[in-house]
Amino acid sequence: MAGTLNKVMLIGHLGDEVKMHYFEGGNSIGRFPVATNETYTNRQTNEKVTTTEWHNVVVRNKLAEICEKYLSKGDKVYVEGRIKTRQWEGQDGNKRYSTEIHATDMTFLSTKKDLQSNSPSAAIHKQEEPTTNKVEEPPLDDDLPF
Repeated sequence: MAGTLNKVMLIGHLGDEVKMHYFEGGNSIGRFPVATNETYTNRQTNEKVTTTEWHNVVVRNKLAEICEKYLSKGDKVYVEGRIKTRQWEGQDGNKRYSTEIHATDMTFLSTKKDLQSNSPSAAIHKQEEPTTNKVEEPPLDDDLPF
């Protein structure tokens, strides 16, 4: 492969509110943690084990403002972006590193606001679903070319 690729896709829940920082010139940056879970069964104890991985997500400008307005802790999101590692010197003089997901695209999958307002459209949608499992077979056509 001639090129390289740095792409991340996550589906998880916000671990905190979006923290915003505004700069001169109208630019802004938002930061928030996203938790993803992995569940497996321990073969020795037959017990279900869930591990959580935390990802530091960074959004910029218009996307940051949209996230601040509509997202809150616990909301489920799809995040697409790329991995970046920052390095700085801590107060103790040691080098510190932070790995972040710089989001380029997001989809809000569920928000607390949606769940809290018992949306009548969801109830209507459930009522409109067919109650029978009848499957219609397509008509047979004898004029097939094979």
